[in-house]
Amino acid sequence: MKIQPECVPCLLKRVIFESELHEHDGSRKVEVIKKACVLIGQLYNPSACSAAVATKVHKIVYDLLDDSDPYLELKQTSNEVAQSLIPLVCGIIDSTDDRVKAATMCAIIGNVLDFGIAGGSEDPKSLTDNFQRLYTEGLGWDDYHLVQPLLKSSKNVVLFTDNCGEIVFDAVLCDELKRAYPSCHLTVVVRGEPIISDATMVDAKEAGVDKYADIVLTTGCFAIGVDFTRLPPRVSDALDAADLIICKGMANYESFSETVYVPIVYLLRSKCTAIARSMQVPLDASIIKLYT
Repeated sequence: MKIQPECVPCLLKRVIFESELHEHDGSRKVEVIKKACVLIGQLYNPSACSAAVATKVHKIVYDLLDDSDPYLELKQTSNEVAQSLIPLVCGIIDSTDDRVKAATMCAIIGNVLDFGIAGGSEDPKSLTDNFQRLYTEGLGWDDYHLVQPLLKSSKNVVLFTDNCGEIVFDAVLCDELKRAYPSCHLTVVVRGEPIISDATMVDAKEAGVDKYADIVLTTGCFAIGVDFTRLPPRVSDALDAADLIICKGMANYESFSETVYVPIVYLLRSKCTAIARSMQVPLDASIIKLYT
């Protein structure tokens, strides 16, 4: 996705948020904001990918803060909250006729665990109060009926994860996918380094993703979404062999929508106007959208 005008204040809001996460007294906030503003001004170009711009901005902020993971505490809390909801999630799945669809919807709800942006969460614990409501709300865009035949015929599926907390529900989805389609080889890809609230290999293993996926790989670097110029060969090979790519979250959409990979299905909460407009889906809704 190309960077949109509203991406600028959104990115700056996240910069301010993570500088405050690092230092509650805000002693470095002025320097961080000033340098981030300069860089955003230099990088802003309607032809630029929004994820690529955000990656460069977050990199300078992390360097200025001298903090490799300012979201660490939020990520840990998100994982704990999600784990506490597993009995509810399992109950929902057990009560439905289509376990994969129910698990998919639960995994999408986890995408609200995004911080420092409009449409995200103020506190991971709020998911406890809102989960059932969001599930009952249903889908704002539902291409599941198109995805299901692809899952049935696929020999190789690649799933790109997004946030912490959400990764716990992704593990449940992986379990249901392997139960329903045991002959399908499932590759899961997480972030290569800590960046915002996204899940890394540590989070994937703690959530148990490695128990269900055939292999868990990483994007190999510090990047919002996926930096295809630095993608490890094993991930590139998995993408080339994929019969279906599953992408969780907005950052993966921002990255993959700049490529020609198909078929690809996006599972996310449409938390911002730029994403909703680009995907042509309702704002603030659970989305399953397939591109072929």
